[in-house]
Amino acid sequence: MTEQIAVFRSRAQAMDCNSRLRSMGVPSSIINTPREANVGCGLSVRVPQNMLARAKVIIANGRYSAFYGYFTVKIY
Repeated sequence: MTEQIAVFRSRAQAMDCNSRLRSMGVPSSIINTPREANVGCGLSVRVPQNMLARAKVIIANGRYSAFYGYFTVKIY
């Protein structure tokens, strides 16, 4: 299964983003940022691939200053 993660440089903003996404119907979760990303505070928000477009709009509207970007991950 392929999922997207939104990487943040702030733990507080990652937690806020996860809460916002969930409150707007996007089934997200907090995960440890993979080392391969080589960025951030250690926390990212995982979003299912089929909800990515909606999540991107919500994240953009949140104007998170510590948002770094999106990475694709394979979940086994």
